[in-house]
Amino acid sequence: MEYKKNDIVTVAIEDIGNDGEGIGKTEGYTLFVKDAVIGDVVEARITKCKKNYGYARVEKVVTPSSFRVEPECPFHKRCGGCQIQAMRYDKQLAFKQDKIRNNLLRIGGFSKELIDTVMEPVVGMEEPWHYRNKAQFPVGYDREGNLITGFYAGRTHDIIANTDCALGAPENKQILEAVLSYMRENHVTAYREETGEGLVRHVLIRTGFWSGEIMVCLVVNGTRLPASEKLIEQLLEIPLAGTGKSGQDKRITSISLSVNTQKTNVIMGNDIRLLWGKDCIQDTLCGLTFSISPLSFYQVNPGQTEKLYGLALEYAGLTGRETVWDLYCGIGTISLCMAKKAKQVYGVEVVPQAIADARENARVNQIANAEFYEGKAEEVLPAFYEKDGQAERLETMSGQAKNESEQLPGEQGGSKLHPDVIVVDPPRKGCDEKCLETMLKMQPERIVYVSCDSATLARDLKVLCEGGYELKRVRGVDQFGGTVHVESTVLLQRRGADPAH
Repeated sequence: MEYKKNDIVTVAIEDIGNDGEGIGKTEGYTLFVKDAVIGDVVEARITKCKKNYGYARVEKVVTPSSFRVEPECPFHKRCGGCQIQAMRYDKQLAFKQDKIRNNLLRIGGFSKELIDTVMEPVVGMEEPWHYRNKAQFPVGYDREGNLITGFYAGRTHDIIANTDCALGAPENKQILEAVLSYMRENHVTAYREETGEGLVRHVLIRTGFWSGEIMVCLVVNGTRLPASEKLIEQLLEIPLAGTGKSGQDKRITSISLSVNTQKTNVIMGNDIRLLWGKDCIQDTLCGLTFSISPLSFYQVNPGQTEKLYGLALEYAGLTGRETVWDLYCGIGTISLCMAKKAKQVYGVEVVPQAIADARENARVNQIANAEFYEGKAEEVLPAFYEKDGQAERLETMSGQAKNESEQLPGEQGGSKLHPDVIVVDPPRKGCDEKCLETMLKMQPERIVYVSCDSATLARDLKVLCEGGYELKRVRGVDQFGGTVHVESTVLLQRRGADPAH
């Protein structure tokens, strides 16, 4: 039978795709069905047809799966954020375990026997709700011209009005409603993407789950905010409930602007202007105190991050004698965790503000054996690669914040540098090809790879294993309940290296 758009079909969901969509067949024709759960029988409306497969969305659940649950959020179907919120949590974890495994098999080319040997069970959450310590909310208008904020509908830039996300910190709702109230009362406009006009583009909220400190940053299409004192007043009058895990009351300690006048989909601008309070918030992770600025990368789920970093530290196998390189180090979270058990740690990050934060975090935590360098990992790392008995420094290390008197590792009294362990925690796109090449040249005994995308992880692991490394341990950590995303930690060991060292 030939199907066409808007046809209604009944289909049994027998599998689940990488993006959380249900997969079923009707008369041999494969359908990828949005919002369907494996085990469902649904009536689905076809939205797009190809020759051998098509896409559809659920119109009605005829027979619910035993894995189906009532979603916490009424907007989950329209919002692109929580693709599998209607799936029972234990089944979500099984899906994520299979996702990592299948990518290692299909993209990495590893054998089933090896993956079955090295892969450990995914680490789940005790409470998969209200776990995000950071959220960015677009601001705009509904069809009647009313100011709204919320989230973009899946695959669009249409805003779903919702100030109470089930994944975010509970106080986000009060803060967003205060911002909207200030904007209405002071005739402050929202940004319109189609014209490039209007002022407020996004609201960024970050919460220190341990400290209770809260940051509010408005992203604006301009350089100032009218009647900013009114905004400050309304935010500070919010009766915030609850405490951080430290026992300190939750409180707003930082209010700022991010200037972004570009016609771009990039949310944050680099020019941060403080309106009130401190220019950063502090929080505690793995027993260390971190300063977090509006532009800092900081894991959004601190409870699970401690488990993730604990695994990375375990995989690194540190005894106090090792030199560790932490590439894509951000504000130094992994670096400083490693420094507690390593001889020396070097962190590399391309974002200048993050490096400044990392150095401050080392100072605040009184850690003297961690140094941080600004630049791309693929450029900074070769600067310390030993060639002909000497550490070679690249002239391309542009913008590195270094005093003239500061010596680079490897330049100190002619000593040689050899990394015993390299840790990488790259963005979703994975490691740069040159970075992988240099890691292989430096031949550390162990590589610990922390990944937020198991597809690019599998791709990079294939390169590293073809270059002389063995896959020893793999474990997923669920940082993002209700979504299809999952973090992974992997241990690689150089062939011929002594596993006891």
